Amino acid sequence: MAKKTYVQVGVGGRAEFFYAAVAKRFRETSELLAFCDINQTRMEYANKLLTEKYDYPAVRTYKSDEFDKMIATEKPDAVIVTSVDRTHHQYIIRALELGCDVITEKPMTVDEEKCQQILDAVERTGRKVRVTFNYRYAPHHTKARELIAKGTIGDINSVHFEWLLNTQHGADYFRRWHRDKRNSGGLLVHKSTHHFDLVNFWIGSQPDTVFAMGDLLFYGRENAESRGITQFYDRATGNPNAENDPFALSLDKNEHLKAMYLDAEAEDGYRRDQSVFGDGISIEDTMSVLVKYKNKALLTYSLNAYLPWEGYRIAFNGTKGRIEMTVVEQSYVNSGGDKALEGAVKGVTILVFPMFGKPYKAEFEVGEGGHGGGDPVLLNDIFGVPVDDEYHRAADHIDGARSILTGIAANKSIRTGQAVKVDELVKFYK
Repeated sequence: MAKKTYVQVGVGGRAEFFYAAVAKRFRETSELLAFCDINQTRMEYANKLLTEKYDYPAVRTYKSDEFDKMIATEKPDAVIVTSVDRTHHQYIIRALELGCDVITEKPMTVDEEKCQQILDAVERTGRKVRVTFNYRYAPHHTKARELIAKGTIGDINSVHFEWLLNTQHGADYFRRWHRDKRNSGGLLVHKSTHHFDLVNFWIGSQPDTVFAMGDLLFYGRENAESRGITQFYDRATGNPNAENDPFALSLDKNEHLKAMYLDAEAEDGYRRDQSVFGDGISIEDTMSVLVKYKNKALLTYSLNAYLPWEGYRIAFNGTKGRIEMTVVEQSYVNSGGDKALEGAVKGVTILVFPMFGKPYKAEFEVGEGGHGGGDPVLLNDIFGVPVDDEYHRAADHIDGARSILTGIAANKSIRTGQAVKVDELVKFYK
């Protein structure tokens, strides 16, 4: 079988997940040809990791304004998009127009206009977009889909989904580019795209109506001042006011973060270590969402980004009983340590409560690797030899759109105070 060839645009914190997979596990089926990024220093560091950490040949590099040139020169089968969220649509659409398929990090994009542009481009070009929802592949999430699909608790009428980000992982979104809602769509798009996709995946339906509330209640300077904090700083690295702040991230104390960000910031001015209690934060840290689905099921969802532990609780209520899932995850700072620890599971319990039977624990195979064991399975599905998947976990542009539209509708609801009809946001072609 001929190798599939790839180029990758965006070599920041999430990029290594993909290029390391090609370099380590999938050399027989895949080949990486080039990097593209706004920052040459960061591309050179990515090449250093390729050669020294993974014993893989360095690839050619192209600046972001040379994207078309890269495609014309390298002629890849597919483009891997791991750039800042607000730029995803630019690279996705142009790659499709230039004859490439696309593998994109979640979220597919950040608002309804950009989402529509992607849907239009797929329809216009006939090329494929793959969205990398690794949580679909975690064994405990697959088990939930299996239990629901075989009618264990009948038809699902409601889902309660509570996601907790702790003061290590949750705070990290408020240090970096995600803190500007224009870049990320806020956590209801950037992070919750995983969660809304899981609900779509589990119950086999689509969001219809969304109502939401959210605010910045913990992070940000005003909130810190109200709690009596008086020492502030713009960035943590080298600032004495940050020395005793448990929320501070000093880039010079982590070799990887220093090389990827501190040494590269002179090129583009990006600071990875901003204060979570600084000004200019436009995303929420406390959110509640109510969703009605086309099959009439209801979702109550909450996300908080400053809690004492990391993980989530989910309850499915059906016509024949209830399923409860509790997951405790390993907290992490993006690119601050072992990639396998990102979303790694510390404990999972799935309890089934039949309406007229004895409750029992559902057994499932425990996965290894990041995101609850989903990462290795997803990567094999993308870069390895394709296998039949009875659970249909591969996600396309339609899945990518359905997941972000819940968050996009929630953002609109927060702005307007009104319920939002998802079908009024974009037009689907199928």
